Order: sequence, then C-alpha cells, then structure tokens
Amino acid sequence: MNPRDINLKDLRPEIPSARITNNMSSDEKFQNETLRPVAKLQNELLLAIFRNYITKHKNRFYELKLEKRFEYIENAIQRDIKFRNSLKGVIIGQFTLEEYDIYIKNSSALNKRMMNIVKERIQSNIQLLESDMAY
Repeated sequence: MNPRDINLKDLRPEIPSARITNNMSSDEKFQNETLRPVAKLQNELLLAIFRNYITKHKNRFYELKLEKRFEYIENAIQRDIKFRNSLKGVIIGQFTLEEYDIYIKNSSALNKRMMNIVKERIQSNIQLLESDMAY
C-alpha cells in the first residue's frame, strides 16, 4: 500500500455497527468497509455542499415542512445529476487505489449504495441545516 492509501485509511472513523461477516455480499462488504467510513469522514463537507445547493436554489428548502424537506433532499440527490456527481466525487476522492479498482468493477450498484448513505447522512443531520437559518 502506498503512503496516500495508508493516510486515507488512517483518517477514517471506525463504525462499530458496520460489521463485516463471511456471508455478506461483496457490495455490502465494500459498503461497510469503505462507503460508510468515508461518508462519515466527509460528513461536514457533504452538509456544506448541500447548504450551497439550498442557497443556489433560492433557499426554498427552508420554506418546506419537515416531511417535504426529506423529500427535497432525496429529489436533489436522485434528479440533479450535477449535484449527484459532485457528491460522488467527494466520496470517490477518498478511495484508495485498491478500493477504486473494486468500485469501477461494479460502479452502478455501488453508486446506489453510496447515494443512499449520503442521503441518510444529510437527512439525519437535518437539524444542523435548520440551525443555519437562525444565523
């Protein structure tokens, strides 16, 4: 492993609930070993990117009720291809070379998992987005 790969792995937080078992699929293993820790590491950046997205779309997000805000987040990630690609880049940029090789072999399925994790991360931090409006 090269120094970059070692440094990237050392930066990642441990997620005790993201267990690895012998009977899990390779996609699920990649999700728990790589995607979840990288998403957690990049949490603040993901939120900053979403805040910028809200601003670029005239702060409409803040006018919505809570349930509609969850839908807004999901729709932004699902339908806005440029935004989605930006989020993917934030995650993929933290892959080691070996992880990138695994990713490109099954990128379609792994992208779905990645975007679900990012969506859940932003939605679970919705209160942090709300507190931004107070300032």
